[in-house]
Order: sequence, then C-alpha cells, then structure tokens
Amino acid sequence: MLDHVIRDATVVDGTGAPGRRADVGIRDGRIAVIGTVTEPTRTSEDATGLVLAPGFVDPHTHYDAQLFWDPYATPSLNHGVTTVAGGNCGFTLAPLNPERPEDADYTRRMMSRVEGMSLVALEEGAPWNWHTFGEYLDALEGRIAVNAGFMVGHCALRRYVMGADAVGGRPTGDQLADMLTLFHEAMDAGAWGLSTTQSSTHSDGDGQPVASRHAGPDELLALSRAVGEHEGTQIEAITAGCLDQFSDAEIDLFAEMSAVAGRPLNWNVLTIDAAVPERVPRQLLASERARKAGGRVVALTMPILTPMNMSLGTFCALNLIPGWGPVLALPVPERIARLRDADVRAEMLRRAGSKEAGVFRRLAHFGRYVIGDTYSAANEGLTGRVVGDIAAERGQEPFECLVEICAADELRTVLWPMPSDNDPDSWSLRAETWRHPDVLLGGSDAGAHLDRMCGAPYTTRFLGDCLRGRKLVTLERAVRMLTDDPARLFGLRERGRVTEGFHADLVLFDPERIDAGKATLVHDLPGDSPRLDSKAIGVRAVWVNGVETIRDDTVTGAVPGKVLRSGRDTRTVSTR
Repeated sequence: MLDHVIRDATVVDGTGAPGRRADVGIRDGRIAVIGTVTEPTRTSEDATGLVLAPGFVDPHTHYDAQLFWDPYATPSLNHGVTTVAGGNCGFTLAPLNPERPEDADYTRRMMSRVEGMSLVALEEGAPWNWHTFGEYLDALEGRIAVNAGFMVGHCALRRYVMGADAVGGRPTGDQLADMLTLFHEAMDAGAWGLSTTQSSTHSDGDGQPVASRHAGPDELLALSRAVGEHEGTQIEAITAGCLDQFSDAEIDLFAEMSAVAGRPLNWNVLTIDAAVPERVPRQLLASERARKAGGRVVALTMPILTPMNMSLGTFCALNLIPGWGPVLALPVPERIARLRDADVRAEMLRRAGSKEAGVFRRLAHFGRYVIGDTYSAANEGLTGRVVGDIAAERGQEPFECLVEICAADELRTVLWPMPSDNDPDSWSLRAETWRHPDVLLGGSDAGAHLDRMCGAPYTTRFLGDCLRGRKLVTLERAVRMLTDDPARLFGLRERGRVTEGFHADLVLFDPERIDAGKATLVHDLPGDSPRLDSKAIGVRAVWVNGVETIRDDTVTGAVPGKVLRSGRDTRTVSTR
C-alpha cells in the first residue's frame, strides 16, 4: 500500500525534460511510482492544474544555529526548500575545545557580528552541548524538518587548535598537523568538507579579522588536500575579490585548492550588473583556470534582487563600505555629529563611489533609498517615500537629507535601498551568465543577516518571474537550476529529481500564483529578536522524505529531515 498519492499533477522532474501529467505515489519516504496509480493508498489529493517538482536545494545557508530553535528552517521550507547546505564562509558552531569553555562565547559573538545573527537568540536558542563536529551533527539528528548538510568552518578549526593565537597567527607544524587531524575527524563524522574565508569584510566580535583570514596558501592547500581524502566532500571559499573582481593571486589560489583536492570549490556571490560588464568574465576566469589545472570552481549567483534594509544605527552592509565602519561604530550622539559634518559626508561619499568599494558601490545611490519605519514626529508621513524626492523638496543633497531624517529618529530609521541593477541590460546579462556550466543559482545566506536581508524566498520569486514576469528561462529549466543542478554539484544521493526510487522531497505549487510576499519584520526569535520574513504564495504543500512538512504556507509540525553526512548521503563529485 502507498502512503500518499498526488494525482494528476504536472510533473516537472528536475532533469529539464518537458512537464507531463502523472500521478506520483509515495511509500516509506521514497517515490514509489510515477504514472497512473491504481494501487491502494492511505491518503491522496487532487493536484489538477498544479506543478509537482523536486524539493529545492539551497547551496548556501547559515542555518547552523537557527535549526535548534526553528527546526523548520523558515522561511526556506515554506518556499519549497527541502535541503540546505550550511557551515559556509568558514563559520561553524563546532568543533569547540573542551578545555576552553570561553570559546563558545567567542563563537557566538563572532556569528552575531559577521553573520548578523541575534546574540540573544544564539545564547538562548541553542544548547551548546557539543565539542566535536560529530556531536554537533548528532545534536540536530532527528529534530529537523529539512535535510541539512554542513561544511566545517576553518575559523573553528583554527580556534580549537590555536586558541586566541588563531587571530593574527600562523600555525606551527604541530598545530597544522593537529588541525588536519581535527578536520579529518569532522569529515569522518559527516562534514561535507571545508569552508573558509579571507574576505576583508569578515571580522569577529572584537572587530578583528576572523581567524581564517590569517591563513597562508600552504595552510589552505593542506586542508584542501585533506578534503580529497574523503568521499562526497567539497570546498566553499570566500576571498576579498568575491565582492567585485578577483586578483590574479585569488584566481590561482581557487584553481589550486580545487585541483589538489580533486573536488569542486564554490564561492559566493557573483554579482551581475551591466554597468560593470568586465566583472563577469573576470570572475569566471577562476573557473577557466581551474578546469585547466584539473579542478572546478563554481560561482553562486542569485536570480533575484534580494530585499535588504539598512540603518545608520545598527551594523549592516553600510558598515562594510571602506572608511564607513569607524564613523558608524561611534556612539550615537557622536555618530550623528560626524554625519552632519559636510566634510565627513563628502569623504564618505568619495569612498563609497571608489573602486575599492567594489560591489558596495551599489549602496551609494542614496537618492534611490526608500524610507521605511520612522520613530519621530519630525518624520511623520515619510514612510514609503523616496529620499531623492524628499531631498528635492528640501533643497538638500540626497545623503545630507537621509542623514537628517535618520538623525531625527536617533538613527533608528529603516532604509530600503532600491537596486541600481534592475535594468533590462542587467537582466539580459544574468540570463546569459546562467548558461555558463560553472554558474549555479544560490547565495541566499538564509539564517544569517536576519533583520537586514531576506534571501530565502529566491526560489518562489524566481519561479514566479519565469512564469509570469520576465520569462528569462522556461519553467522546466528553472526547476532544474533549483534542484538537480545543486544536487549534482554536492553529489546528493537520490535527491534533486522526481524519479522512482529517489527520496520523496517534493514541492507542489500553483503556477498561476507561485511567488514570494513582501519582506516584513517580525519578532519571533528567542529573546523576541527581530528578523525579516516573507510569506510563500501559491505553494500548496512540501514533503521532506515523504512526510508533509508544509500545507498552504503553514508548518505541519513534522520533523522528517535528515542530517546529510558526507559519504553516506553524498557521493564524490571528482574534478579529475
């Protein structure tokens, strides 16, 4: 007997093949039959007019902590994501050295700063009852609603072995050997491989460059070789050049790391903007070099413009503009005084528009910002208005106008930047770039930057755009880009397609309605901390391992997800 039958759906199976009308039967967590189902079933539903696709695979998330207080990985699960890759950018919650209990606090403060996670939620929402990476995975086993696999973070490896010297130091020969031993143990326990960062934007809770930024090429290559000694493993890496354009040294490093491992390396995120036409070919040069060297370097890119909010009062992307960090770190009264200084503003604008600002140059169009929530009588009626229009009325330069609005709210004003790359030429360039064999959709950062951006709904928003918006790709190709493509990159065993015998990770949606709602601020984290959320539109149901987890944008309470461990749940994707 079948457990459930989805009848008369349009099955878009993830391979890119044309959709076809069929029944799909589920038994024991797997897809048992596709076609005309006549055998008995415990339950069934009519899916006439609906699309049944494989569950979506998000290749770049930071759900490492959130899964403890939110086993449903919302809002990703609501938007059809059934498998998430975590432990990215060099940051993981394990391993933790049992001889230094203070390392847990250091890790929490680092995650709060670098990934925009609520410190209160980190302190209150996770048990922190592990030391080894395997114990961390075990703590999640059996209590999550999504499938989740995790890289092991380079920063955690360094901190475990080197302690405070991990920031600023290089390991001795013995310390590197200990780090490699620890890393092998993590992969033996199921870690998907190595994640590391050398990005200039990544600082710890003390404002210092995170530990992996102090690693030299020899250390990175030694860890990469270790990745190649385990089945079903990967590399994920970030450098400063990921934000704009790689240096020659970064291109060579990525190619060599992948080649010595014999495993794919993915990086985040390829920003596509027709105003900077030289960026895409420069960034994809890393992929060309890697293939020649016997490796493979894959660029992640987002198929939507991610909703973001900003503030001059709290840490956000504006702090990462060169020269802005010191000003925005001042106490609020002093910060307001500096921002009101015309010479200070002029220098900040100069730095924001300079080449060194890289991709953050996009944030410098202050006349295009929209005012969000306000908190003073002086700003009454400004919510929803464009700064450029207000500035023209007041006879002010846009950044000066924005500063005065924020100062009236003691810098609590919420700001919504309107993207500068939402033009036809940029979208045409995106569609062209998506065809490259080493470009993969992803980079949501779901689970991170919780009150500043909302990338998790990229799946439904992209599908809605493909069906009723720009229609840059077909539905069948869009589904493949969200399912089979990332599943194949990670070597996921029997996931990513609607195929008999595969795990029943499925999403059922209405092609006439599929979309993502507006990002709104909610207070549902531990400690009443805020985050941005987005409702799924047109998603009828989501199944993970054959169990219904979402019905009409509401979680069912079931937790059928699996901790996906390298080797057991992933096969090797060799570059050789």
